[in-house]
Amino acid sequence: MTFKVLRRRLCSTAFVALAALGFGSVVTLDDARASKIENPIAVFNGLDKITGRIIDFDVYIGETVQFGALQVTPRACFTRPETEAAKTTAFIEVDEVTLNNEVQRIFTGWMFAANPGVHAVEHGVYDIWLVNCKRYSEVPPPEGYSGPPVADAPEYDPLAGDDFISSGNIPIPRPNPFL
Repeated sequence: MTFKVLRRRLCSTAFVALAALGFGSVVTLDDARASKIENPIAVFNGLDKITGRIIDFDVYIGETVQFGALQVTPRACFTRPETEAAKTTAFIEVDEVTLNNEVQRIFTGWMFAANPGVHAVEHGVYDIWLVNCKRYSEVPPPEGYSGPPVADAPEYDPLAGDDFISSGNIPIPRPNPFL
């Protein structure tokens, strides 16, 4: 068998293998798109550069919240199930209220919680970035809220288990005998 024939057979075998892998990845990609979870609340961090204070705040989808001179309105907030890699995204609109009481759009686009430096809102005085999306909040939804359904707050800590009853006491750790 000549080198050209062998090379041709290897190329055709590799092409068939790559095509088979490509079809498998299309199914996996569709499954990943189907597992996207729509959340009713976007969680942001806001930095006031004058005071140096960082504030966490929850905003319902479609609600506008003012942070300093900025008005933040999330339009969508998506997460993935706990079994998949974290990928929290939100579509955000941010307006600035100027000194003349004019509203000026300074940001419209997607924010990614895993990489806030890429699409954070950097203002002269205020910075805003997405932290997470969630299903419930202690903050009640605004009047006329029509976004995704809001879940009830959990009655217990799911990590503690069903049989956990809090005594209110904080356990003191045992001293380390090896120190």
